[in-house]
Amino acid sequence: MKTDRMGKALILAVAVVNTTIMPVSGMAGNPAPNPYLSAPKGAMTHFDPVQTDAFTQAVPAGTRNAYGPLGVTPQTSNGFLNFVTLKSTSPDYVWAVSSTGVSYLKVANDAVTQMGATLVFPGAIVVAQNLLTAVLTQPFTTVQQAQAALQSLGLLTGGQSLGPAYSLVDADNVLYSGAVDSIVAVGLISPALPALGVHILRSMPSSAFVQSGESITGLSLNYDGKLVVQGTRSVSVVDRNFNSTPQTVRFGSDETISNSLALDENNGLYIVSDKKMHKVVWTGSVLSNQAADGAWESPYPSGDTFPTLFGSGSGSTPTLMGFGSDPDKLVVITDGLKRMNLIAFWRNAIPSGFTSRIAGQIPVTAGLPLDTQYIQSDQSVTVDGYGAFVVNNVGQAGLRDTIGTIIPDALVRGPVLDSPLGVERFEWNPLTHGWTSVWSRGDISSNTMVPGKSIASNTVFVSGYYRTNNSGWEITGLDWNTGQTVHRTILGPSTYGNGMYAPIEFLPDGNLFFNGVLGFIRVQLPSGLVYPAGLPL
Repeated sequence: MKTDRMGKALILAVAVVNTTIMPVSGMAGNPAPNPYLSAPKGAMTHFDPVQTDAFTQAVPAGTRNAYGPLGVTPQTSNGFLNFVTLKSTSPDYVWAVSSTGVSYLKVANDAVTQMGATLVFPGAIVVAQNLLTAVLTQPFTTVQQAQAALQSLGLLTGGQSLGPAYSLVDADNVLYSGAVDSIVAVGLISPALPALGVHILRSMPSSAFVQSGESITGLSLNYDGKLVVQGTRSVSVVDRNFNSTPQTVRFGSDETISNSLALDENNGLYIVSDKKMHKVVWTGSVLSNQAADGAWESPYPSGDTFPTLFGSGSGSTPTLMGFGSDPDKLVVITDGLKRMNLIAFWRNAIPSGFTSRIAGQIPVTAGLPLDTQYIQSDQSVTVDGYGAFVVNNVGQAGLRDTIGTIIPDALVRGPVLDSPLGVERFEWNPLTHGWTSVWSRGDISSNTMVPGKSIASNTVFVSGYYRTNNSGWEITGLDWNTGQTVHRTILGPSTYGNGMYAPIEFLPDGNLFFNGVLGFIRVQLPSGLVYPAGLPL
């Protein structure tokens, strides 16, 4: 299906495949807030320790084109790949994190104002913003052109780290992030004078956590305040003051971890490698992978590789489902097959009458033809209650040209190569202990951004690229129960609208706060107005 089939009729929800399953999401409870984070939601990537990608803010419905006196351009930037915006302990400020640095932003009164200078992470390659913008906003016609442009800026070398993609902010308003060769704790120079900006409070070398050849792939915070550091073959726990020696569990030398981790209120850590799902337990004094402490591991279907995604195996950070008195407590992922399945594992003891750690699985069709070669995702499963939402991130055209070129592909996928298409909503039934498909949309694009679900608006949001009327990049909101399109914020065809691998985020007032490849953009909703930096005063 071509992307140009999407037009204004989408607001009427053309191409919704609805299997008339009645959702039972309301039956499931909510995850316990972690008191050591700066906020119950929004203090870390994927919004919370259980990695739901669900947030509490209401978001206005309707369609609008983003616009402004300076165009749809960033109000501030930390350089290349502006990954995530995290809540501080004050509602007037947020932490803005990119692949190269971090800044503290004031977001009160509809403005975006940077406090002090951007802090550059140790070892990061910094490219002047005007040069970065000039090179990456040029009209590319091939993946090879995009790759050459990135190489000319030094952005495909070891001086770039994906560690900052999984940052967090604690209850003391200290940000923790991976850098090129370290974990850093960043705080305000003066908490009483935020305008002075931020500095590094302390750091710990990556070698304290990972062995040679490994890298940091995720951070989280235990419910007793200990920092959790995940590597490509390990997971560690350390005090946030970095004064203790980390405790580490290492995984098989034949396994690789490329996603972050989920964490429950009992300090169970859920980690997926390219071959197995693991549960490791922090007992309060020992990091354990022993069954006597509740730890386990389970293989899952895997082994295929995907040209435009980060490696083989599951592309999803594990997400937890079922809390408190809920009957089924699960951890869910998409698997590692070319045409993926949605898989649920029992988090704790396997219930009586069941023999497998895998509680249930269901093929993902995403509303696409049966002969579609790849249906795979690089995003965590979006969860609210017992409802789950997954996206296909593999475009079907030009795959031979993009092998081994993940970032260049993400830069041109949509403007040059056809966007990936296909999303699907599922429901876990705790009475039958199985999955059902609720609806699917084969006409919806989700390129690389992490989907997000507004609990208040009952809407799930994705980011894709559409060529119809040159509309370009768009944030699309779909009704959680029906799949109908209820929200469209059109950002346009410029590279500024590419939110490469960042989560879709909204501020408490419902404004879109867009984490773009070239900077952060606040879009006023419902109007679509983009003010210049620092305005309105």
